[in-house]
Amino acid sequence: VSFTVAAGDKIGILGKIGSGKSTILRLASGLYEPLDGAVMIDDTDIRQIVPEDIRANMAIVLQDVFLFSDTIANNISLYHPNITKEQMLQAAEQVGAKAFIDKLPGGFDYQVMERGATLSTGQAQLLSFIRAMVYNPAILVLDEATSSVDTATETLIQDAVLKLMKGRTCVVIAHRLSTIQHADKIIVLDAGEIKESGTHQELLKLNGYYKTLYQLQFSDLKKGSYFADC
Repeated sequence: VSFTVAAGDKIGILGKIGSGKSTILRLASGLYEPLDGAVMIDDTDIRQIVPEDIRANMAIVLQDVFLFSDTIANNISLYHPNITKEQMLQAAEQVGAKAFIDKLPGGFDYQVMERGATLSTGQAQLLSFIRAMVYNPAILVLDEATSSVDTATETLIQDAVLKLMKGRTCVVIAHRLSTIQHADKIIVLDAGEIKESGTHQELLKLNGYYKTLYQLQFSDLKKGSYFADC
């Protein structure tokens, strides 16, 4: 697999389970070391970069959000000494989460139960977006970050994603095409290889895997499935 993401670009990575999407995420963040080849950031092999420097400039928002037993504020800041309450308030406002936090008993001091048991899936996901926003990353990775949200907050989640992506280099891993069809480039993976690459319109013209998947999902859309664009 070889591809380039220009600074500020939005790249979508699409593929079925086991195609290599999450492996690319782990390689890009330095959690895996490549056995061959290299992962480069600004022409520097990431194996030559201190891991803390990589992760200080990269935020990863996962589908499965881990929240621990502590306050909303500490779940957002993760005890980082440089993150202020004002930054959290601003980030919550930006991603549209302040309204639901204000309704919680104690607001940012509300005690979250382990794994966010007292919050909805959408609320937990919004907290993960605030986490990413307060760190102001240059590189943003979304790994199926919008695929498990409740219907009531889905539009809010989509708006939060757009605000979070603005002005950043973004890699978006997704199953549903509505999440990535407006990306600058879409990469289609299968069995660890790039099968197709291009914009949404370019891939449709190829009459290949992407178009087949698009037609299947568009058929579900007409039936009122969850593949509908927000």
